[in-house]
Amino acid sequence: MQRVNSADGTAIAFDLYGQGPPVILVGGAFQHRAIDPSTAQLADRLGQHFSVYHYDRRGRGDSGDTPPYAPEREIEDLEALIAAAGGSAYVFGMSSGAPIVLDAAARATTIKKMAVYEPPFIVDDSMPPAPADYVAHLKTLIAAGRRGDVVEYFLITAAGVPVEYIAPMRDSPIWPAFEKVAHTLAYDGAFMEGTISGKPLPPERWAAVTVPTLVMDGGNSDLRMHSAAQALADALPAAQRRTLEGQTHEVAPEVLAPLLEDFFGAGERPA
Repeated sequence: MQRVNSADGTAIAFDLYGQGPPVILVGGAFQHRAIDPSTAQLADRLGQHFSVYHYDRRGRGDSGDTPPYAPEREIEDLEALIAAAGGSAYVFGMSSGAPIVLDAAARATTIKKMAVYEPPFIVDDSMPPAPADYVAHLKTLIAAGRRGDVVEYFLITAAGVPVEYIAPMRDSPIWPAFEKVAHTLAYDGAFMEGTISGKPLPPERWAAVTVPTLVMDGGNSDLRMHSAAQALADALPAAQRRTLEGQTHEVAPEVLAPLLEDFFGAGERPA
C-alpha cells in the first residue's frame, strides 16, 4: 500500500500494479480495496501492460476523510493520483465512479483517455427516478447513525434492488462492510445529482469533455443501463460505445481487461 496527499491534505491510499503507462481505476458505490476483489483482479491483469493505481476513495478503507465533504475534493484526489503517476494518465470509472471521471475530465487536461462502465444514470422511464430529496434523505439517515437503513435506501432507491432481496442481504457476510462505508453513499449521490431524475442528461455538464471515451455496458444488464450508456455516448463528442455480451453490472475482469488494453493502447504513454 502507498499513499498520496490530496490538495486538502487528505491521505489517499492505493495499491500499484505493474509497470507501464499509468491507468487509474475509480470505483463506484461501496467499492474499495478491502472488499473489491474484482477490481483487484482487473488491476492485476492490466498490470501486465500498465502501471495501475487501485485506490480507496476518501472515506473508505485506508484513505482519510477530511470534512466538510464536497465533490471537488474527490476530483482533487484523482488529480493527486494523476500527478503521482507522472502528470497524465488513462482513467477508468466503474458505475458511480463514472461521473467523477467525467467531471475531472471537464476541468483538466491530464486525463488523456477515459473509459466508463455502466454509469447508473436514470434518463428515461426504464426505472423510477430517484426522489428529489434522495441525497438529503441519505444525509439524514447518516446523521442519525442508521447505517443499515442508509445501505437499504440506496439499494432500493438508486440501485433498483427489489425489496424482497434486502432481508437476505442484511444477513450476508458483506453487509457489515457495506455499513462501514455507508456515509460515502452520499458522496456518490452528490456526483449523481442531475442524472437520476428520469430526464435527459444535462447537456452543459460535460460539454467540455473532448478526450476519447469508451462507454461500456453489459449485454445482460437491465434497460436502465443500456439507456444510460447510450445517453452518455450521445452526449460526448469523442465517445464510442461497446456492449459486452453476457455481462451484467458485475462485469468479469477477464472480459473487461482486453477491451481496456486495446482502448488505452498497451505500451503507449499518454501524450
